[in-house]
Amino acid sequence: MEGRTAAAGDAATMELTLDEITALFTSDGQYRCARWGRPVAPVIFGLADESLDIFRAAIRAAFAHAGHPITDTDPEMGANLMMFFCREWQELDGIPDLDRLTGQPDLPARLKATNADHYQIQRFDADGSIRASLSFTRMGGALADAHPAMLAETLAMRSMLSFAQEISASDPLARLIRAAYDPVMPQVATDPSHAMRLAARLG
Repeated sequence: MEGRTAAAGDAATMELTLDEITALFTSDGQYRCARWGRPVAPVIFGLADESLDIFRAAIRAAFAHAGHPITDTDPEMGANLMMFFCREWQELDGIPDLDRLTGQPDLPARLKATNADHYQIQRFDADGSIRASLSFTRMGGALADAHPAMLAETLAMRSMLSFAQEISASDPLARLIRAAYDPVMPQVATDPSHAMRLAARLG
């Protein structure tokens, strides 16, 4: 299981040089790029109907662009891509069995203490490919004025690969994700030379 926290003011745009691609998947000196190994079954909580349609469409468009299937139900988990939205982190206390779902006790309090705006947990299958993604977004802070379509695209992209840092939606990142989902590329890579293969496909 892996989790990532974002605070207000994270960089939104980057040019994808080889070094930057490598950095996107490197944590504590270890390179790791994993993509989904099973169809994605998304579910979204905490949004009004008009916003819900935007986020559903963004998820479907992002995975369609990568050539990865979307399904209604995962046979093991039901939903395997879960997105939760709240105005303030304490609202997450109302989610039944949140500690068991995340494996992280007192998560709302810890997110409030760090002034995070977004937090994501990914779980992995035995082969290392992404098995599930849980995304938590606070809409009452820096993201209160975020454009819904842009935020939806960003959160969809963040769920698609095992990024070691926060990213924001951009055309270069969309091309990078599509390159990572090329059938000739491995579902999981731990050698930094994988970044060279991604960079070559971007060219």
